[in-house]
Amino acid sequence: MQTDAPIQRRRRAMAEINVVPYIDVMLVLLIIFMVTAPLLNLGVEVELPQGNAESMGDIEEPLLVTVDRNGDLYLNTGDAPELVDGQTLVERVSVIVGRNEKVQVLVGGDQAVPYRYIYDTMVLLQRAGVASIGFMGDPPEQ
Repeated sequence: MQTDAPIQRRRRAMAEINVVPYIDVMLVLLIIFMVTAPLLNLGVEVELPQGNAESMGDIEEPLLVTVDRNGDLYLNTGDAPELVDGQTLVERVSVIVGRNEKVQVLVGGDQAVPYRYIYDTMVLLQRAGVASIGFMGDPPEQ
């Protein structure tokens, strides 16, 4: 008498990781970052004065120093602006000027900033070894 009993085979555990769900999550995160990155505000919000000055043309990455209404200094070396005090501004700018003497330094200030804050910033930049300083402004509305 022969019985048709099923033969039981043991399955081996799979030793591989299924990475497809991880790739899907990574792609979703990549899309989220690509959409939100341009929306980030990377500058200091100031109202620049308007004037009829001509554009300076294409210059290599300028060093931007911004003064807000309260006299706070922001140093922008290409990344997001960083709040600095006077001593830190002198130290960092002197290192940058030491590497490249021809670096363009631009000062931007809110139009409501008292002149003494702009003047103090110029003195700090002169102590850092900056030979020439440019000022930022907006073109007049037409």
